[in-house]
Amino acid sequence: MKKILVIEAQAETRNLFREGLEAKGFYTIGAENGRVGVHLARELLPDLIICGVMLPELDGYGVLATLRKDPVTAIIPFIFVTANATQTDLRKGMELGAHDYLTQPFTLEDLLRAIASQLEKHTILRQWYAAQQQPVLKTPSTDAATITAAPQSSFALDRHLSEAFRFIEDNYHRSISLSDVAQAVGYSPAYLTDLMRRQTGQPVQRWIIERRMAAARSLLLETDQMMEQIAAQVGYNNLVHFFRQFRQIHGTTPQAWRSMHRSQVSAKKIERSVSPIKN
Repeated sequence: MKKILVIEAQAETRNLFREGLEAKGFYTIGAENGRVGVHLARELLPDLIICGVMLPELDGYGVLATLRKDPVTAIIPFIFVTANATQTDLRKGMELGAHDYLTQPFTLEDLLRAIASQLEKHTILRQWYAAQQQPVLKTPSTDAATITAAPQSSFALDRHLSEAFRFIEDNYHRSISLSDVAQAVGYSPAYLTDLMRRQTGQPVQRWIIERRMAAARSLLLETDQMMEQIAAQVGYNNLVHFFRQFRQIHGTTPQAWRSMHRSQVSAKKIERSVSPIKN
C-alpha cells in the first residue's frame, strides 16, 4: 500500500484529500503546517507528498526546499496543490524540484492521475536501478549517456548535461549538491534543474543519489566492507542518511539486500555446478 503525506492547512481540504485517496487504497498521513510536514516526511518517508503552498510556520516552497536539501527525502515525488497560481508561482515550484502543480478547482480523478503518473516514473527508475547488479561505472571516461540510459529509451543529452553526468560520475563519492554540478557546467542551478527535468524527467539530486546507490550495491555484493565504510565511499557522511536512503530506494536495509542477493548468486552457482553437461 502506497503511503501519501498530505500537507494542508485547511482541515476540511486535508481530510477531503485523505478520504478520497484512502477510498482508492492509499494509506495517508496528514500534516497541518509545513514544519510538521517536514518532520513527518523525514520520519515516515512517504511514497509521495501532496502539499499546499500557503501553510503556517513554513510555506510549501520552504517545505520543498528543505526536503530537497536532505538526501533522505530529496527524491520523494512532490505535488503542489493551490487555489491560486501565477506563472511565477509555477516556475518557482518547478525550479525547487516539484514534480507537478495542480490548481484548484480540480477533481479527485485529476489528483489520482497526477499521483499515478509520478509513482509510475518513480517505480520505473527504482526497478531499473535495482536491476543494475554489476553496472557500476568504474572509470571517469565512461560515456555519460550510459549512466542515464532509461528502461525504454536513451536520452539525447544536451552537451552540458553530458558534462553534468560526467561530473556526477567523478564526484558522487563526495558531498556534492546541485550547486556544485551547475557551477561545473556553467549553468545556474535553476536553469540546470529545468533542463535536466525536461530531458530526463528527474532532478539533478535524484541522479546523484541513484549513482550512489548503484555504487553501494556493487560494494555490498563484491566486498565484505562494513556499512560505515560503504556509506563513506559512496558520499554519505551520515550513516543514518545512507540507511534511510537505501531503504527508500530498495525497500529494505543494506544488510538484508546483501544477504538476499548473495544468496541468489550462490544458488545460481550451485545450480550451474549440478546441471548435467549437455552434449
